[in-house]
Amino acid sequence: MAKDKLFVEKELSWLSFNERVLQEAADKTVPVVERVRFLGIFSNNQDEFFRVRVADVRRRSLLEKEHNDERATKLLANIQEKVIALQTKFDAIYKEVVRELARHKIYFVDHTNLSKFHDEWLTNFFQQQVIKHVRPLIPSKTRKLIDLIEDNTTYFAVQMIKGDSVEYAVVEVPTNEVSRFILLPPEKSKVKKEVILLDDVMLHNLSAIFRGFFEFDEINAYSFKMTRDAEYYVEDEIDQSLVEQMSESLKQRFTADPTRVVYDRDMPSAMLKFLKKHLQISDTNEALLPGGKYRNFKDFIGFPNFGRKYLENPKLPALFNAQFSSFDSAFEAIRHQDILLYYPYHTFDHFTELVRQAAFDPAVTSIRLNIYRVAKNSRIIHSLIDAVKNGKNVHVVVELKARFDEENNIEWSRVMTDAGIRVSFGIPTLKIHSKLCLIHRKEGDVINRYAHLGTGNFHEKTAKIYTDFSLFTCHPEITREVENVFDFIEYSYKRYKFYHLLVSPINTRLSITQMIDQEIQNARSGQPSGIAVKVNNLVDEPIIQKLYEASQAGVKIRLIIRGMCSLVPGIKGVSENIKIISIVDRFLEHPRVMVFENGGDKKVYISSADWMTRNIEHRIEVTCPIYDEKLKQRIVDIFELQFKDTTKARVIDAEQKNDYVPRGNRKKLRSQVETYNYIKKLEENYIP
Repeated sequence: MAKDKLFVEKELSWLSFNERVLQEAADKTVPVVERVRFLGIFSNNQDEFFRVRVADVRRRSLLEKEHNDERATKLLANIQEKVIALQTKFDAIYKEVVRELARHKIYFVDHTNLSKFHDEWLTNFFQQQVIKHVRPLIPSKTRKLIDLIEDNTTYFAVQMIKGDSVEYAVVEVPTNEVSRFILLPPEKSKVKKEVILLDDVMLHNLSAIFRGFFEFDEINAYSFKMTRDAEYYVEDEIDQSLVEQMSESLKQRFTADPTRVVYDRDMPSAMLKFLKKHLQISDTNEALLPGGKYRNFKDFIGFPNFGRKYLENPKLPALFNAQFSSFDSAFEAIRHQDILLYYPYHTFDHFTELVRQAAFDPAVTSIRLNIYRVAKNSRIIHSLIDAVKNGKNVHVVVELKARFDEENNIEWSRVMTDAGIRVSFGIPTLKIHSKLCLIHRKEGDVINRYAHLGTGNFHEKTAKIYTDFSLFTCHPEITREVENVFDFIEYSYKRYKFYHLLVSPINTRLSITQMIDQEIQNARSGQPSGIAVKVNNLVDEPIIQKLYEASQAGVKIRLIIRGMCSLVPGIKGVSENIKIISIVDRFLEHPRVMVFENGGDKKVYISSADWMTRNIEHRIEVTCPIYDEKLKQRIVDIFELQFKDTTKARVIDAEQKNDYVPRGNRKKLRSQVETYNYIKKLEENYIP
């Protein structure tokens, strides 16, 4: 069978995922304020897609043209077609959501439809709160606009007309300094909430920005936004530290080629010509996309609820783990039995409390941690600094190349180094994506190890909105191998063997392949077989081929894939035994889980790694077996709840239609709510 029938291009599959996000914005059963926020999530996702995925395809296209290969060029055309279709859907959904907000007495108003009262109020507001942040840019032959503007920022192209003379300027909408959403003071009814975007505040006061500096009879402004290639290149300079190299390479993003310019489709042709010239975009460039009046809908992720509580999701208070709560210290609780947390259903405070206790516990001698993403005001790092003050040996491995978090990680590296923490940056050729913490504690005459292995980052904020598993254990073999992972990061020239952990790039591919082969053998010999996997992305072709082989041998395979999925289920004679769903709901589904039937003695794993070639071969990732039978069953139960979802689950098929899983005669089941109830019941019924 032809390869294009067996594999979906991952970029098109990603767009299909973002279409599922857009479905949430369109879903009338979703509270309307949440629908607005999903529009923001969709927009933010599209920005990152162009900065990373499209940029990569464009580079491939340029290379392939030199060899008369048009695959990437055709893919770009398909991407463009899908993006335009999604934008059309977005515009329609936005208008519908605005109408729905109005039904709840929340109104978006623009600068052309203001009462005298609000006109005067906005003029004063602009002068007092906004104009001090307004920084016009005046392009010239020596000041190229493409070098002056920032990535993913809303700008107005301004046209000033005086007789036959026309001058242009560019001005940023300062959303980093002023809220994008301004609630106008009530004029008559306090029930009616009128909201104006900062964009319209700028347009309302456009003349005031330029008056006195330019002469004009007419002034017009239209929005645009440029997205640049987010890739960066680290030069191998022997006299530069890695931090310095990364700092320099990040500057490349400010001058990188544009991968997309979105502009107001009502923009006059002369202004569009000016933009294309100064942004160095040709008429045939596929990166030029017309859109509506407003840019940067990503800000809508933080859209405030100006109305009643029922206009957003009801709160699901994070649960405390009963085992942690039953002991005086986190170490006693972990020593009693392995603990498995599932965020955001469980509170992340248990992990931050473990690190806080370790920072002052006299028995703790050392703490090791690897960082991929952390919060901007990380309690964890503050505790690590306290640990140094208390005489602990603290070693933190920082991944400087965590995309879009590089600057945050560079700054934290400097803070930690200044505080006396030993900071290292791992292996230059491998991103460190594992989620590990290792604590040494002197207990009697021996040093015991306590470890955390997880599927998500040590990030207090995302732990409230991402679903992720965390295992806390003092299992001697597991913790010894966690230590070996840290040693491998530091001494990559040494060879380490892992008998329990699956560690990329050492043994992950081989171990997964062997476990799939075992299921194939079991199916052929009539023993219980089956594979259940949950990952964010499945695009690694060798693993997909192995899953096809398993399906043909009769192995029943169930997959929950949130994002990209290149595997095509339901192909006769190839993948008839594979079923795939995707869940998009209020929390971002983020954990990686593997369950192999193994002849009736299930093997269960949690992992930091997606099934992508980069995660298996070009990153340090850790997949951990779950040995405690109760915890194994807990993961299996949660997977089963998710696969039975009849509310937020979509079918992944060859056509990428994103149809919801048919409910049939089954009861309505929303897996995220049911998972919360399941965990809550477990905690309430805990017996020490």
